[in-house]
Amino acid sequence: MKIVIIGAGISGLTSYLSLKKHLPRPSAPASDHVYTIYEAYDTDKDSTFEQRLSSSEAGEDSLHSSTLVVGGGLGIGPNGVNVLRRLDSKLLKEIVAGGYVVSKYNMKSKHGILLMSMDSQVPISENDHYVNGHESGKKMINSVAISRHSLWRCLRTRVPDGIIIKKRISQVVAGSYDEPVIVRFEDGSKPVEADLVIGADGLRSITKNALFPDIKGDIYPPQYEGLVGIGGFITLTPDLRQNVGKGTMTFVSGGNGFFGYFPATSSPSSPHSDSISHISEPSDQLGWWSTYAMKKCPTDLRNVNSGEIIKELRTRHKHWGDPVVQRIISDEALEIKHIYPTWTAPEIPTWQRNGVVLIGDAAHALPSTSGQGSSQALEDVEAFSLFLANELRNAYTNPLASQVATERVAITTAAKRYVELRKPHVKKILEHAKQMQDNKRDKSLFEEYLMYCVMWIMGWFPSVVSKPLMEVATYNVKDEVDRVLGKSRSR
Repeated sequence: MKIVIIGAGISGLTSYLSLKKHLPRPSAPASDHVYTIYEAYDTDKDSTFEQRLSSSEAGEDSLHSSTLVVGGGLGIGPNGVNVLRRLDSKLLKEIVAGGYVVSKYNMKSKHGILLMSMDSQVPISENDHYVNGHESGKKMINSVAISRHSLWRCLRTRVPDGIIIKKRISQVVAGSYDEPVIVRFEDGSKPVEADLVIGADGLRSITKNALFPDIKGDIYPPQYEGLVGIGGFITLTPDLRQNVGKGTMTFVSGGNGFFGYFPATSSPSSPHSDSISHISEPSDQLGWWSTYAMKKCPTDLRNVNSGEIIKELRTRHKHWGDPVVQRIISDEALEIKHIYPTWTAPEIPTWQRNGVVLIGDAAHALPSTSGQGSSQALEDVEAFSLFLANELRNAYTNPLASQVATERVAITTAAKRYVELRKPHVKKILEHAKQMQDNKRDKSLFEEYLMYCVMWIMGWFPSVVSKPLMEVATYNVKDEVDRVLGKSRSR
């Protein structure tokens, strides 16, 4: 089976690793699965984040990602962590070592008053322990905060260079049920045919168009949410440490914006810095971001006036009493390189059609407020991989049908089950995130203090407040796939 993955970002690379792990091999060795990843930007595993953004073909689209939390950082929730653990426990340890384990979220007012605190840990079920070095016997799984590029590089180093081809896609055509998918290129080179095309090409997906051939123009265009973010990293000095909690990510809300900060990495001397179940001492690096309202989306996302943005940042937060916020905005080494708009995408009717399947941002763009952009993409990948693996195992045991015919039936069946399982779950997360996102918009003085009062009252009922968060964090996509497959087998 010929499998084409469009996009070598986090979703695309994880798709390759997951499919490679789970898909059964055909009985005929000569007809083994063939993988190709097409990517428009620089994919050298030793490239830096800045080099990838400034590569000759990398335009503004490279910054249009709902999972790109400002400052180049993102969070992976316990549910996403568990996907990575099942994929490759060594990969997970490497990812954790490059980031920082978070077990608690603190919500503060702009004055630095703690309004609410929520644990982000989830227990490992008794039948789901994993024995891997010092992980053995641990009972809790945490979130991990990590730079986007660090996560990407951990995945990229596990994908052979020959699999990835730097080429920009111009069109994907999903034919009829019994025809291959056609992939065309902007440089006019010969199109390729594939049995399965996975669209992991982000918010402005080209692959998405193949699902709706009768619609002309910009199909379900992304929507700017009226919010932008900036961020980066500063030195975590001794005077800051006493106000930055160990294993804590802090969210500070005000009437004219939102601020967040967290330890960026573990201390080099921490004995368990690669363990998702241990809370390590922070290193000397602090990650931060600021999100605020901007009616018109900025047009030049790469060549920003750092001095002007820093001046606006200091003006916007100069009356905020949180000591960490004040220390960050007064840092003489503060540098802003990019502005990150918040984008979402309208709900689309389906994520699959005749051998074309969308995952991650290409299927559903979640705002950073959800904290689930990367985790939901990881769940997409595992769900589709497991459904397809199950269908192919059944197909390869049928000696009467041709391999091509059985593989196409398997792809179609798996894709439909994947969409039926994932769409309702992601929609629920998106609706909740949009409600939370309003806290980042400008407010009147009355609205601001009403928000504080509501958050303070809610803080007295942490189990109630954290229920939606815990439902998502404890969601086990593998168990859900097994449940669906179990039902189909019992019919």
